Amino acid sequence: MRRLLHEPLVHFFVLGAALFGLFALVGRPSAERQERIVVTPGQIKNLAATFARTWQRPPTALELDALIEDHVRDEVYAREAAALGLERDDVVVRRRLRQKMEFLTEETGAPPPTDEELAAFLASHADAYRVEPRLAFRQVYLSRDRRGDAVEADARAALARLDAQGPDADVSPLADPLLLPDAVALSSRRDIARLFGEPFTARLLEAAPGRWVGPIESGYGLHLVYVQRREEGRLPALNEVRDAVMRDWQVARRKEALEHAYRALRDHYVVTIERPPGTGDVAAR
Repeated sequence: MRRLLHEPLVHFFVLGAALFGLFALVGRPSAERQERIVVTPGQIKNLAATFARTWQRPPTALELDALIEDHVRDEVYAREAAALGLERDDVVVRRRLRQKMEFLTEETGAPPPTDEELAAFLASHADAYRVEPRLAFRQVYLSRDRRGDAVEADARAALARLDAQGPDADVSPLADPLLLPDAVALSSRRDIARLFGEPFTARLLEAAPGRWVGPIESGYGLHLVYVQRREEGRLPALNEVRDAVMRDWQVARRKEALEHAYRALRDHYVVTIERPPGTGDVAAR
């Protein structure tokens, strides 16, 4: 027995038996391995429904068989591609897989927010919903190009004349031509700034209603202005902006749910970032 244990031929048979047993446990080579593909009744119904939506009729028996075979073809190629790891370096496929995971992890079926939650959201994002101040005014334009150095003196003289005539003064003899309205209806700060510029609008918001003031500078020249009506900016009530607040609340809630789900998934991984030499300072900056 001791001599047999030292025989090379015995070693060969033992090693062969071990390899045979390992092969039996692992199975056949990948070329011979068969996997199971099951096409369920639900999948067949979906294939038929998609065909009907496209062609406005149900598929024939032959067409349905072709749809099923095409589905099997997709599944075969998808499994083989995944086995080869073809999706690992494909940016489009990786992005699509990420989108599908985000869709699966989005919070669904969440109860609608209460009025208290919406009111709190409105208060914490007040700048996004604040109603801008609005002004209605008349303006008299004096051109620097036309009047030159006399424009300042002309503005003071015109202002004194307008003060004497009041809000209904005839401005046509005093104003130079300008492709902007002499009277501006109640408009938001943004709309006024779009016409006359931000510096003019900022000065206009400081003007007291009910009297002619100026001159106020704009990119066009000088203006004498009579503020007819002023509405202060304010934070609207919830009922005024409920739809917008609800929409923004849902978007914010969805982002929070996605971030929470991502963090939970990321905690399962140990992430090692190996930066190329010389990129540490750039990344820090």
